Amino acid sequence: MATFKAFLVTEDNGQFRQEVVQRSFDALPDNDVLIKVSYSSLNYKDALSASGHKGVTREYPHTPGIDAAGVVVSDRTGRWQPGTEVVVIGYDLGMNTSGGFAEFISVPAEWPIQLPDNISLEESMMLGTAGITAAYCLEKLLDNGLVANNGEVLVTGATGGVGAFALTMLAQMGFSVVASSGKPEASEWLLELGASRVVDRHEIGTQSSRPMLKSEWAGAVDSVGGHTLENIVKSLKFGGSVAACGNVAGVDLQMTVFPYILRGVNLLGVASADASRDDRIRAFGKLASMWKPVQLRNMVQHVGLSGLSEQIRQMLTGQHQKRVVVDLAKE
Repeated sequence: MATFKAFLVTEDNGQFRQEVVQRSFDALPDNDVLIKVSYSSLNYKDALSASGHKGVTREYPHTPGIDAAGVVVSDRTGRWQPGTEVVVIGYDLGMNTSGGFAEFISVPAEWPIQLPDNISLEESMMLGTAGITAAYCLEKLLDNGLVANNGEVLVTGATGGVGAFALTMLAQMGFSVVASSGKPEASEWLLELGASRVVDRHEIGTQSSRPMLKSEWAGAVDSVGGHTLENIVKSLKFGGSVAACGNVAGVDLQMTVFPYILRGVNLLGVASADASRDDRIRAFGKLASMWKPVQLRNMVQHVGLSGLSEQIRQMLTGQHQKRVVVDLAKE
């Protein structure tokens, strides 16, 4: 029987091993649409799945990869014509459904979206979950009154995928963007992406017992959570908003209601994995056109399946910088 190449995570007595293997098509889930994957991308959720995080992936062996872009091979429903270029982002792909770190995926017919005009399969995975999450954040901020002449906008975790995309897209729209990062060596790169200045993450993330802080930010995109998010809410300007989409620094918020009832600020939650199909199509359409980062290729690096383990290690230890695109044609 024919086989295909896949990055597989296996469990043995609580230990997890990552390797590139040949798998049979019988190993794929019995879904309607078979897609030949050209590109995927590495996200934090993939790194967790690849290291055995049972909150992300319940059963192993498993192939991570919550993003995939490729060409439809077949569709039992008739909805997708063979040869159609499609993108699959989110849903259960790469979590408990075999994901994009493989030459083929099998998914329900509702999951793919057609590749928008003005963007290639490769570029779609340069963006991927990180890009579409950043787009959701910007939509929420703009819908809640963020305007360029009201002051600085803070972006935390700015060297991560969501942060870097939010930073460069906001800068392209004319906002004055402050990048927060724990990597001094990345400051020059963040300024190249459009940051007006860079601040150390400890300036934003140190716990404060004060119920409110100096009014400072017109808005913010936060992918960090914990004390960082607390401090952002406490220091938003009157009517300001923060779009929150991550929790690498913690899931708890220890604060009062004062910023909400005295400054009228907004904490806007962003959940990309379960966004509606219409939301995905709309956001990706913007990413492919008016919101497309002009420095997109300066924001990524490419690896093959064999290079994934090292990139996962770097991501989990906070050493990665640029977004990682997985090229299935690359060794």
